[in-house]
Amino acid sequence: MAEPDIEQIKRWRLVLGKSAHDDLAGMCGGGLSLSESECGMDEALDAIYGAEGDSELSRKEWEGDTKGRKHGAVKGRSTPRVARWLDQIRNFFPKDVVVLLQHDAIERRGMTELLFEPEIMAEVEPSVDIAATVLELKNLVPEKAKAAARDLVQRVVDELRKRLESRFAMAIRGALNRSEHSPFRSLPNLDFPRTIRQNLKNYDPSIGTLVPERISFFSRQQRRNDWNVIIAMDQSGSMATSLIYGGIMGAILATMPAVETHVVAFNHDTVVDLTEQCDDPVDLLFGVQLGGAEDYWMATNYCERFMHTPAKTLYILLADLYDTSPNERRFVSKMEFLLESGVKAVGLLAVSDQGQPSYNKDLAKKLLRIGMPCFGCTPDHLPDLLEAVLKGSDLGQFGETVRLD
Repeated sequence: MAEPDIEQIKRWRLVLGKSAHDDLAGMCGGGLSLSESECGMDEALDAIYGAEGDSELSRKEWEGDTKGRKHGAVKGRSTPRVARWLDQIRNFFPKDVVVLLQHDAIERRGMTELLFEPEIMAEVEPSVDIAATVLELKNLVPEKAKAAARDLVQRVVDELRKRLESRFAMAIRGALNRSEHSPFRSLPNLDFPRTIRQNLKNYDPSIGTLVPERISFFSRQQRRNDWNVIIAMDQSGSMATSLIYGGIMGAILATMPAVETHVVAFNHDTVVDLTEQCDDPVDLLFGVQLGGAEDYWMATNYCERFMHTPAKTLYILLADLYDTSPNERRFVSKMEFLLESGVKAVGLLAVSDQGQPSYNKDLAKKLLRIGMPCFGCTPDHLPDLLEAVLKGSDLGQFGETVRLD
């Protein structure tokens, strides 16, 4: 009989938890013992995934002193213990696993309360999910933790902006027409590749260089407002993560001279213009009031005032499409009218890292029939989607790679 693979059994022991220890130890003959680091890893995992009441760490560190709870904060001895847990998981696991463990801690052990301790918030690994939770609960954040809450969201925004900004800039440059050539001579518009190709026959080996006879220049570029991009963000609670990406997208586009950008947020009875806050996406995100129902007709009717050049307007509706207004049909009719006038429009159903949309499929199909495709795509696809729209590409073909049914 083959000897048991002790290391594999240890991995299963860490996965299955303390309740499986005796059964797995019986497979090892001489018993099963974990190293010091494996015990630390087991303790960190058991704090989240252990059975209720079985984990000393979870019972004391997450519950803390219940008399000290106020406005969602946990006081007293629980703070250093949870900080130690955060140190543990960072030492034992890679960053992507740390983010997952923090998310599960929120879902399973009520870590949302602990996020309002500034000492804890400073130790949390920034992630979109954590930032979305902070934004959802921002009205409960005590005064002493507001700076830490903002700093956490700022770290997430900075990381995402760094990841996406250059790609959006490339998408804008690639989409706007720079392929036409012009007799107007300007060094910034010199088309080096075409000039070299046209003059290869004029290469002079004696001096080792080309002697150009023909020089080509790109058309002079309009410096501002080639396109008008309007982002309307549904503020329902399910959209918290998506709104972070929407806000960052608006902030990035607002810095680009070729694009006029408007960002609005809406619910069932209010539309708020957040365009003036695009220079600070963190302020923009904290200006969003999550929760409640939504009225897409009202939001679109409001945004119509910005559509001064329909043929050069892109309307992005960031929403789950669960329209709670009395008459859904008037929204569809409004979109049909705008599309016929030349406006381009797309629905972004979800823009989380996982790209798993939760949305009203019935309304999405109605919009698709009138020419407004709706996509569930990861943020990395957003620059490509923007470029495809601005170029007038076939969005149906684009959707083959990003649409999620």
